Amino acid sequence: MSKYNFKRRRAIDCKFVEKSKTSPGYLKYEVTICELDGTIHKQPAYGKDMQSAIARLVNQERTIKVERQLYNSPFFVFVLWIAVMGWPLATGIVSDSPHMMLYSFGGIILLTILGGLWYNYIDKK
Repeated sequence: MSKYNFKRRRAIDCKFVEKSKTSPGYLKYEVTICELDGTIHKQPAYGKDMQSAIARLVNQERTIKVERQLYNSPFFVFVLWIAVMGWPLATGIVSDSPHMMLYSFGGIILLTILGGLWYNYIDKK
């Protein structure tokens, strides 16, 4: 058991390790985290400064949590897909032109691009 007794996870220490070898301008930090049960472990984090490294580490963990939820309930992904494909119909963009299909598939493509940019931000090392 640790001397730290928190009701939530906390970063208790963060140290600069080295400059990133693969991404110029990014630095590698080693963050010491105290878990709910008092165990302590170290995890690497990358960022332009210490604040951005910790923010990226928090975003990584949030992304993992959301991924677990989506894998456990694929129905939500299906509902989201139907909502994105049907939003032109719901907003009244119904016409004889093919714009409705363009808007529907454009929404899916936009979500895919945003997801790719998010993962690029999260996985930069």
